[in-house]
Amino acid sequence: MTEINTAAETAAPHRYTAAMAADIEARWQDAWDAEGTYEAPNPTGDLAGDAAVAARPKKFIMDMFPYPSGAGLHVGHPLGYIATDVFARHARMTGHNVLHTLGFDAFGLPAEQYAVQTGTHPRVSTEANMENMKAQLRRLGLGHDKRRSFATIDPEYYKWTQWIFLQIFNSWYDDEAKHARPIAELVERFENGTREVPGGRDWNALSAVERADVLGEYRLAYASDAPVNWCPGLGTVLANEEVTADGRSERGNFPVFKAKLRQWNMRITAYADRLLDDLDALDWPEAIKLQQRNWIGRSEGARVDFQVGDTGAITVFTTRQDTLFGATYMVLAPEHPLVDGAAKIVPAAWPEGTREVWTGGHATPAEAVDAYRKQAAAKSDVERQADAKEKTGVFTGAYATNPVSGEQVPVFIADYVLMGYGTGAIMAVPAHDARDFAFARAFELPMRCVVEPSDDRGTDPSTWDDAFGSYEAKLINSSNEDVTLDGLGVVEAKERITAWLADRGIGEGTVNFRLRDWLFSRQRYWGEPFPIVYDEDGVAHSLPESMLPLELPEVEDYSPRTFDPDDADTQPETPLSRNEDWVNVTLDLGDGPKKYRRETNTMPNWAGSCWYELRYLDPHNSEKLVDPAIEQYWMGPREGMPTGGVDLYVGGAEHAVLHLLYARFWSKILFDLGHISSAEPFHKLYNQGMIQAFVYRDARGIAVPAAEVEERDGAFYYQGEKVSRVLGKMGKSLKNAVTPDEICSEYGADTLRLYEMAMGPLDVSRPWDTRAVVGQYRLLQRLWRNIVDETTGEVTVVDEPADEDTLRALHKAIDGVSQDMVAMRFNTAIAKITELNNHLTKSGGALSRPVAEQLVLLAAPLAPHIAEELWHRLGHTGSVVHQDFPVADPAYVVDETVTCVVQIKGKVKARLEVSPSITDADLEALALADPAVVGALGGAEIRKVIVRAPKLVNIVAG
Repeated sequence: MTEINTAAETAAPHRYTAAMAADIEARWQDAWDAEGTYEAPNPTGDLAGDAAVAARPKKFIMDMFPYPSGAGLHVGHPLGYIATDVFARHARMTGHNVLHTLGFDAFGLPAEQYAVQTGTHPRVSTEANMENMKAQLRRLGLGHDKRRSFATIDPEYYKWTQWIFLQIFNSWYDDEAKHARPIAELVERFENGTREVPGGRDWNALSAVERADVLGEYRLAYASDAPVNWCPGLGTVLANEEVTADGRSERGNFPVFKAKLRQWNMRITAYADRLLDDLDALDWPEAIKLQQRNWIGRSEGARVDFQVGDTGAITVFTTRQDTLFGATYMVLAPEHPLVDGAAKIVPAAWPEGTREVWTGGHATPAEAVDAYRKQAAAKSDVERQADAKEKTGVFTGAYATNPVSGEQVPVFIADYVLMGYGTGAIMAVPAHDARDFAFARAFELPMRCVVEPSDDRGTDPSTWDDAFGSYEAKLINSSNEDVTLDGLGVVEAKERITAWLADRGIGEGTVNFRLRDWLFSRQRYWGEPFPIVYDEDGVAHSLPESMLPLELPEVEDYSPRTFDPDDADTQPETPLSRNEDWVNVTLDLGDGPKKYRRETNTMPNWAGSCWYELRYLDPHNSEKLVDPAIEQYWMGPREGMPTGGVDLYVGGAEHAVLHLLYARFWSKILFDLGHISSAEPFHKLYNQGMIQAFVYRDARGIAVPAAEVEERDGAFYYQGEKVSRVLGKMGKSLKNAVTPDEICSEYGADTLRLYEMAMGPLDVSRPWDTRAVVGQYRLLQRLWRNIVDETTGEVTVVDEPADEDTLRALHKAIDGVSQDMVAMRFNTAIAKITELNNHLTKSGGALSRPVAEQLVLLAAPLAPHIAEELWHRLGHTGSVVHQDFPVADPAYVVDETVTCVVQIKGKVKARLEVSPSITDADLEALALADPAVVGALGGAEIRKVIVRAPKLVNIVAG
């Protein structure tokens, strides 16, 4: 093969080859960098540039933040980056000022774990990974404004992440105004008495600790004792995604327990309604909107109080308050504060007559509750919510009063109730809820039918096989001396019982959300430090802006302390907590030097990606988060974008309810506080598909190198042994990764770009096939050959007009490609360019210069290097990047003639070639005069002629 290639190159020394592509691509990448080709001018500030360019309509195009992995890129990673680059290039060529750049989301667990294993500082490994990734991306010819790039680990970047945290910490959500306000306004209201302090206390008489506790109930960033996934074997708290379904750590397979730890939280629940409502204004895939709606989980119902002796009340949230008469017991989540704290409901001894099945064989309620809570702590939320056959729980020894019946109902704890939804307590209506029914059967609890069954099962639940639930049935057995629901439908019954509860102050109609406040602490080193210090009373104080950024200190040991994997009663020890000189400091926060203790948790890796779109706008601003005029220009609201935001955001659908929800939350707070004009970060969202690859496994199920597998007679073999093949992800661990460097070396970057865009619709996953790459390579070779003589290297175009057939082919291609570019149908755009190029190749002879130039311009967004080279060889001095995209001439787009079908009694009798612009009258006359039509009519009377110019004439005769 090498000899054949060498011979071909000798015969055609100016043929487009991989070597030539490498030379062309490297030269133009250097030139673009030197000339600042992709720099987008701001309307003001240090990045202000060409005023004429800044006056154009703008396009802000973004990719989701990449994490700089040590493994580097495989060919699946650049799919979205190439797509946004093509879209951005077309936008520039259609008169837009385009902001397109890329930074790095560089905090996170992988770099920290590498540091633990090797002793290499996370910054060292992360920066090395970034340099490698930058080189790989540069080789693809991506048109990024490099002046705007940054990494979240840069102190000058996370200074502003810390600053935003402090804005959130120093804010509260005003439910009346429906937006955030500075916490100082709330303090002022407490001081002057215009707002009552909870509990009716005098604000001015409260201690500093008491005031801090009050404000903590309002702050949008607050610390609280929160249930978390604690893994002693790893010495850290884990996110839900890091815990397997059987309640063990994904990494290391250690037991994971539920524990209460002091953690930072973000009060995202305050924005639940706005996060839901504003989805309607966004141009996002409906599937992503639905995921967010489901995650937020808005449900209307009622809050109901069940009195428990003299200790207070258990509050439940229910969407079926109409079934309140059927509540025969209650269940609390094992973590419910009523069974762990000052307001304990657990009595010292079992009530007389307590059933053995309720107590779990324990001597006292306290022992039963303690044992069961430990058992529940060892389960994940997924396990607890699974439809297990065996229902577990334990009686607390307490009874609550059903507010409508006055009955004393037993209170249990059970793991199928979670603190993460509602109030962490339920009223159990076993006759009409499948889980409650199963629990009641297991614990021999009473059941009462209050919704009339629509089948023949009767109204005695003890004879049923399962619960009966319906929103269509009537209420029965639901009345007392003050209220009756009998005979009412569900909606009317809900309204009546809710009003009755509200009148008595024991309940009210309310809205509940599935969404929980965002747990914002991590017991890790490699993350943003919190700009918070604690005084000797434990009160949190924010650092002044002058002390930002608070940089990460150097530590010798990056690993958290680990414990006996089965010891749930341990507490995490963070890496930062071991640096005493950093933790304990003397600061002057405005009232003289005092001793403080720093927060030793770090922010989660999501923090830096919550606002990075704003830093792209004004990346060197050290005085403000972003210049208001610059933010308004790039992201402010405008026609069709009422909440503002990025014009196009491309990334994977897997971030639907994490990054995308968090970023929206931060944007709304910054908008409320007047720092930005855009209430939403991303106006248009596009989810690209995934490039997949075949995974080959041997008889042991172990992946083998895909590149070394041979196919014979429809079967696959590795080193002579038959292996299985299945389509899956591409990755190093699956031994099927193909790097972009390999493809660039063999064919050139433009070929890789074309192949990835031509594989299929951008939003659909598709399999990688290295053998198919050559098809796009040959397209570029034919494109080159149509303009450059492969023997001499001379341009072969002529200064003569093209024939009409060529002009029609050209302008139809321009029209189709233009539409495809706007709609991101890059695969069909490439098909149209290929069709045009083939037409020109088959036409023979030299190309007309105008045709050649427009062909190059059509290809420029997709294959920028070869287009730039050909553009300059055609005699131009300016970059192809900023040329006008071709515009189709309508006269050549419309077909010269179209085929008109003539029918008589529904049967085709003639076909006419007519002008697309023919009138109905002319077409009717032409059809009636056609010899075939005259013959078919045979003199019959014409009763009606239906004309649909230019394609149909239907004649009714006889």
